[in-house]
Amino acid sequence: MKDLTIGKESSLIIRFAVPMLLGGVVQQFYNIADTMIVGKFIANPEDATRALSAVGASFPVFYTLISLVIGLASGAAVVISQYYGAKDMEKVRKSVDTLFITIAISSLIITAVGLLLVDEMFALMQLPTEIIPEATTYLTILIFGLFAGLGYNGISSVLRSLGDSVTPLYFLIVSTIVNIGLDLLFVWGFQWGVAGAAYATVIAQLVSFVMGLVYINRKHSFLNINLLKLDFDKEIFKKSVKIGLPTGLQQMFVSMGMFALFGIVNKFGTNVIAAYSVAGRIDALAIIPAMNFSQALSTFTGQNIGAGRIDRIRKGLTSTMLMSGIFSVVISIFVVIFGAQLMSMFTSDGEVIRIGAEYLQIVGSFYILFTIMFAYTGVFRGAGDTMVTMLISLFSLWLFRIPFSVYFSAIYAEIGIWVSIPFAWAVGMIFSGVYYYFGRWKKKSVVATPPDLDGMEIEN
Repeated sequence: MKDLTIGKESSLIIRFAVPMLLGGVVQQFYNIADTMIVGKFIANPEDATRALSAVGASFPVFYTLISLVIGLASGAAVVISQYYGAKDMEKVRKSVDTLFITIAISSLIITAVGLLLVDEMFALMQLPTEIIPEATTYLTILIFGLFAGLGYNGISSVLRSLGDSVTPLYFLIVSTIVNIGLDLLFVWGFQWGVAGAAYATVIAQLVSFVMGLVYINRKHSFLNINLLKLDFDKEIFKKSVKIGLPTGLQQMFVSMGMFALFGIVNKFGTNVIAAYSVAGRIDALAIIPAMNFSQALSTFTGQNIGAGRIDRIRKGLTSTMLMSGIFSVVISIFVVIFGAQLMSMFTSDGEVIRIGAEYLQIVGSFYILFTIMFAYTGVFRGAGDTMVTMLISLFSLWLFRIPFSVYFSAIYAEIGIWVSIPFAWAVGMIFSGVYYYFGRWKKKSVVATPPDLDGMEIEN
């Protein structure tokens, strides 16, 4: 566990963020293993392109199903970090138990709903009929293994809320090795196609969840997580929902936006779908520094606002923007220059590579906008002010990105969709910056805190 309320802000954030950054890279390699191995190790090129499209199309549907519970879990993580900052360990323990009860119940509901609606959701997004069978197979297997994935993410969130960003990285590395090994065995060795990739993912997630549960009970015995004897706290649940529900709704509407965008992309055929799917995986890898510095800043903010140290948050934001901004510029240069080579790691289809490289040149040039926006939202989430992040996200997505995608794709085909992405980031960045300087987020703490120390000079 790491107390982030004392010490030099920039040093604390970078030391906390680096393991998360490495973990984010490993996590994305974990996520892209299915895409890469399916694209490269299915023998028939047409089958491989169709399988790539199926895996890519499954993501927005799966994310739509789990987005609300992810938001609720993020609310619980904020509560845990603030109680830890306030040194109330009994409330920390109850918050953790309540989180896992929420995950367990949510997993059952999502599994039932997902299995009933999977075919209808693919039809709704206008997925080409030749892709639907494989997409349905892939998604159904992921849904059955849902609790393992959400459980591991819950363990990681708890450890990070307590200031431990290193241990989840170790679990993730082991899980990634298992996933890649099983991917090769099931897809390349057994020729199970997308089903093999899905089975590999579920088994790897189960391994990481079990490892995390054993570790947290041995090393942090005061938590004592027993899945059969969890202690539900109604008041803590309400606080978690108050913070997490806006984030969950935000994630849900964002995933529905991805759903709508895939519907626009799907109109341009299998090659564009495959290119969008692969380029999106590279995109996700490229924005890892921004997201993980934001997560580090969120935990930093949560602990410091719980301790009444508002003065440190401003310094933390400045340091985060500088450090994550440097990463962002370097990554943009790399992605723009080597976009085609990156695409060729996933597929040998020349047209898919060309379209994907085009996407990366346009979107990759503007990662800095996403980075600045996410730095601001890291502060808001850590402070418990998640409603504004939801509103800004929905505003930039539904009032700008999707309408622009529809309009410009009718004129410039898929290029119109790519251009709308950085435009929406710019809108989100501007509104986030304006809200930060109004300062209302300072008053959103869920725990009682000492007087506001903003503006006071405090020695570290």
